Amino acid sequence: MRTQRTPVTGDEPAQYAWRPQPGELAVAAMRLGHGADFDGSHEAHSHDFPGIAYFQAAGGVVRHGRQVRHVEAGDLFVIAPGDVMGQARSDDLLGARGWGVFFTADALGPETPGAHLAWRTHPLLFPFVHGGATGALRLRVPEDARAEWTTRVEALHDELHHRRDGYREAVSAHLTLVLVGVSRLAADVVGDLRENAEPLLAEVFDVIERRYPEPLSLREVAAAVSISPGHLTSTVRRRTGRTVQEWITERRMVQARRLLAVTDLPVGDIGRQVGIPDQGYFARTFGKVHGMSPTRWRRFNHLNAR
Repeated sequence: MRTQRTPVTGDEPAQYAWRPQPGELAVAAMRLGHGADFDGSHEAHSHDFPGIAYFQAAGGVVRHGRQVRHVEAGDLFVIAPGDVMGQARSDDLLGARGWGVFFTADALGPETPGAHLAWRTHPLLFPFVHGGATGALRLRVPEDARAEWTTRVEALHDELHHRRDGYREAVSAHLTLVLVGVSRLAADVVGDLRENAEPLLAEVFDVIERRYPEPLSLREVAAAVSISPGHLTSTVRRRTGRTVQEWITERRMVQARRLLAVTDLPVGDIGRQVGIPDQGYFARTFGKVHGMSPTRWRRFNHLNAR
């Protein structure tokens, strides 16, 4: 799992973006706790991708935003894109035993909408829509279900680590079961989120989803949702950790990756289909996001997918 740190200014927390390598399955599972894959020591930061932190045993603390929460057995933290995790010390998770699972919308298959829209429209992703608005959502796994949760995440980790034949399908299945579990636990709280938390974001990402295949600017999105460009920029950045233009670009890149992977369309045609008719500008944008040209990405993806 390779992340890219976005430079920040002033007191803003660091922002991390996941940039999967060509052919990489964008799912990660890691142990949490003292001496494990991640011991809790990090700067204040947010991600542009969602995740969960599940603890089968009590111990230590989790910091998000300005809150400090003592970890209890069965705690499940739902971390949305844009949620700020507080600056932590190396002993924060001393004594804790748990797992972190992180992923992107691409990991759920080609029919899943891209970017932040997916967290609103996919039934298994709705608990992740609150990004930055309310802080990490804390759920509780019932005692009689904790062993099953641990087994489920350990199986996901095992498939990712060993990469046996069919591991992609197995990872997708295990991730789906994890998200089904999250969705069921969150059933009592997502109604409030749906009604109250993000009505503006819903409109913004509806506009992006409908209009990303055509030229689309910040001003046009702002006009469509009837607020000023400045207010829209600050609100979306505060709630999700990214700007409107970055989300437009991300949605276009999701579709570009799919077209590169499953079609033989020329690069220029793909650029036009995702709203960037200038082939040179499309190639530069794709290269900036992925670290390589669309043609090279397609070649590497095909090689690694065999």
